[in-house]
Amino acid sequence: MAKSWLSVEEVAEQLDLHVRTVRSYIRDGRLPAVRIGKQYRIAPADLDAFTGRPAGAAGSAEPADPVVEVSAVVDIDGLTSADADRLSTLLVAGAQGGSRASAAPPLRLQTGYDPARDRLKIVVFGGPDAVAEILSTIDAVTRAGSGMFRTDSGERAGDDG
Repeated sequence: MAKSWLSVEEVAEQLDLHVRTVRSYIRDGRLPAVRIGKQYRIAPADLDAFTGRPAGAAGSAEPADPVVEVSAVVDIDGLTSADADRLSTLLVAGAQGGSRASAAPPLRLQTGYDPARDRLKIVVFGGPDAVAEILSTIDAVTRAGSGMFRTDSGERAGDDG
């Protein structure tokens, strides 16, 4: 179980201040504290607010998990405009759907098509699991025989005429 209240000495150590300075902040009303007997106790949330750190930030009694964000840029050459639109729609729909942990960064995906080069550029930002999921989808649909893109005959694979 995490410690819920901090002593003046613990706060002074965390902030690299003298104990008298912390007590002065408490007396001036700048740092909220509760007096229990002859000692002051400071809530970790009040200390975070005082220092400007997000709740549960490093150095507080209950450190938060680090937030990890991944970015990836994918270029796919040799796509027609229609194929690029189809793939973009699939990826954007996949990025908007799906259940993701609320603690993970939101998944953001942008696509851009360059008709002069027949190239689709995909930029993905988000948590490692979500980005890996999108990259796996891209890998699966761009493999030969996936049926996603037009074949040499001009028909989509799997179309019956």
